[in-house]
Amino acid sequence: MSDEQELALAFEVHRPRLLRVAYATLGSLVEAEDCVQEAWLRLRGVAEPERIRDLGAWLTTTVSRLALDALGSARARRERYVGPWLPEPLVEEALDPADRVTLDESVSMALLVVLERLSPAERTAFLLHDVFGLTFVEVAGVVGRTPAAVRQLAARARRHVAEGRPRFPPTYQEQRRLVDAFLAACARGDLDGLVRLLDPDVVWHGDGGGKVSAVLPVAHGAVAVARALIGFTRTWPGEVEVVTVNGAPGIVARDTGGVLTVVAFTVDGGRIVALDAVRNPEKLASLLTSSPSSAASSQ
Repeated sequence: MSDEQELALAFEVHRPRLLRVAYATLGSLVEAEDCVQEAWLRLRGVAEPERIRDLGAWLTTTVSRLALDALGSARARRERYVGPWLPEPLVEEALDPADRVTLDESVSMALLVVLERLSPAERTAFLLHDVFGLTFVEVAGVVGRTPAAVRQLAARARRHVAEGRPRFPPTYQEQRRLVDAFLAACARGDLDGLVRLLDPDVVWHGDGGGKVSAVLPVAHGAVAVARALIGFTRTWPGEVEVVTVNGAPGIVARDTGGVLTVVAFTVDGGRIVALDAVRNPEKLASLLTSSPSSAASSQ
């Protein structure tokens, strides 16, 4: 085996973590993959890679710097985005509840939406220290601040995240039961039943990106959201499936016009507090040529 083949194998061991770091920073799997690929190219360009004492730390730092740089330009693009911007959803086949004890907080939709309110430096400091376990000294090397400044950045970010994160998050099984009840209420046109599943202050965000209708870009309140949902889900001709969206039960559906929708749910205290519906086809490219069932299993 050549030295480059050995290096490639070593890199592949770290790839899943690197993708999570970049995706959590950017909210885009496409941009995250670009960062990871660039990190590989930079590793190949190192004169003596065998002298890197901790390859995982080196790669994490490299990917984090690349993602932070990319986040700056990404935020500028999002300011020009048509309607609400939501992270690109990660869709996979719904797993047996026995295999999913807790939700993956490093990529949950609820966390990614909250992180959009932070500055790039705050977001990076929080993710690298609180989620991915880097020291403040290591994070300082990524964001170009002192360790003390990074500690303050992380503390501010932590307060914002605590305000936006569910206080009483469900287990995977609890959320799956709630999503099943949600679909049943929508199918029956049961407004009262749907309202009971929703928090009084529930928020709906729809991301069509100007490419397709977002149906309702933003809606607030249980009754308003329930009415909109019953009308919206009437366009789903049975092509609906419960899947795992960013680590939690969600929905993928295709409407009568062929438009695909991925819905992520945020649940707190046994009720749905947020629904994030991604319809922008550019964010669902890997799912568009498949039925909901085959799309889920293709991830």
